Amino acid sequence: MNAPDPALARALRQNPPRSGLHRLWKRVSRAIGDRLPKGLYARSLIIIIAPVVLLQSVIAYTFMERHWQLVTKRLSAAVTADVAALIDIYESYPQDKDADTLSRIAGERLNLDLDILKGAKLPPPGPRPFFSILDEALSDEIQRQIRRPFWIDTVGRSNLIEIRVAIPDGVMRITARRSQAYASNSHIFLVWMIGSSLVLLGVAILFLRNQIKPILRLAAVAEGFGKGREIEFRPRGAREVRQAGHAFIEMKRRIERAMEQRTTMLNGVSHDLRTILTRFRLSLALIEQTDEIEDLTRDVDEMSRMLEGYLAFARGDSAEPATPTDMRSLLQDLRTDVERLGAHVSAVDLAGAPEVTVRPGAFRRCLFNLASNAARYGETVAISGRLEARAFLVSIDDDGPGIPPESREAVFKPFVRLDDARQDAGGSGLGLAIARDIARAHGGDITLQDSPLGGLRATVRVPA
Repeated sequence: MNAPDPALARALRQNPPRSGLHRLWKRVSRAIGDRLPKGLYARSLIIIIAPVVLLQSVIAYTFMERHWQLVTKRLSAAVTADVAALIDIYESYPQDKDADTLSRIAGERLNLDLDILKGAKLPPPGPRPFFSILDEALSDEIQRQIRRPFWIDTVGRSNLIEIRVAIPDGVMRITARRSQAYASNSHIFLVWMIGSSLVLLGVAILFLRNQIKPILRLAAVAEGFGKGREIEFRPRGAREVRQAGHAFIEMKRRIERAMEQRTTMLNGVSHDLRTILTRFRLSLALIEQTDEIEDLTRDVDEMSRMLEGYLAFARGDSAEPATPTDMRSLLQDLRTDVERLGAHVSAVDLAGAPEVTVRPGAFRRCLFNLASNAARYGETVAISGRLEARAFLVSIDDDGPGIPPESREAVFKPFVRLDDARQDAGGSGLGLAIARDIARAHGGDITLQDSPLGGLRATVRVPA
């Protein structure tokens, strides 16, 4: 007999096989979770409302089952006993042939209207009401106490009920008030219960909204900070929410200090490097111009461009504040810049609101990097902007060779060069990386698609 595999035994101990009931429960709980609201406010309302509704349902069921139905049965039994007594008196004392005395006693002592319909028959049974405790309770009591053919009407006149019982010489008709056989005031309890619940829920919802507002405010401030917008924020609400707000403010200060220190360091580095490059240029300018000196001059110029690209990518233009910017003017300036590069701009279209809150300098650099890339590889460029679903989109199309779909994400990586990539030819390889970094700093992104012009379409999406 072979020994069991230790690895298999260990795996079974760590991940025991799940039963079909457990898998069914997981599927059901997942389906319920998918249908439940995702917001904190809606979930908090469910936490408050669900227990109240459950409690009220249990109380209402218990009241209907134990109190209302029991009281109705007892009242119906009392009325039926009075009717049975009247029938016994009528049959036991035949000297009251017209039942005048019996009718007087029924009216004065029992609050019942009595008529003897001699020679009459019971009417055909009518449709029973869909839901009536009175009809059911009264019918059961008449069958139990009187045990004669009968006909009742609990629906016709809302405040009266009519009972007809077969007697040897005809039909005895009794009319009683509904309140004598039915607990008619029991609904007041339900009205008070539902009304008080609605008032309590209204107060709870009002206080809950006041508690949710600081959380929503904190989320909006965090989102705005992620988009580079400066928003005034003062922690409010419950103690835990205030703690989260103060933690966010402290985190924001740390990030701003780190960014300020990085910017200061980069400015110092760029100043020192530019000083050295300037010395190189002056030295090369003083030397006799030969082919080797011209090559060195081009190398220094290329080094200057690469340095500016590196610094721009590392700095990210984060210090610039976000302000409402006229997109129509910005796109027209972008058209002028593209035409200076030697490309033909076929159209500049703008649909929707012309003003969007962005960092104007950084956003212009983002669009220029994409447009210059399109002008380098295509002859015709089209620029369009539109407002769509709380976001502003700018699309830049060209008729160049395009980029294969499998390589479109790779070109956004810093310093990555593909054989047919559209990263700055002869540049630093950071053009698209800087553009995407700026777009994501605004809370948006850049996507690449096939263009209707036959080349590539770069779409910048930022929150409006």
